[in-house]
Amino acid sequence: MKIEGKRTAICPRCGKKYTGRPALSRTDNKTYICPDCGTREALESIGVDEKEQEEILATIHSHTEHKRI
Repeated sequence: MKIEGKRTAICPRCGKKYTGRPALSRTDNKTYICPDCGTREALESIGVDEKEQEEILATIHSHTEHKRI
């Protein structure tokens, strides 16, 4: 199923509200999650620790309009 455009939703992984295109969870390939959790799952899959994940997300947020609500 293809999701078009941006939407506002609650992420089932972190429970936070977000606006934007969702990411497809790598854990089940069915659940749509927020872009941040999608990035975290991708980084976890290559062994990036939690502290560095947060640093990477902070860098992404500082260079984009992606923001949590």
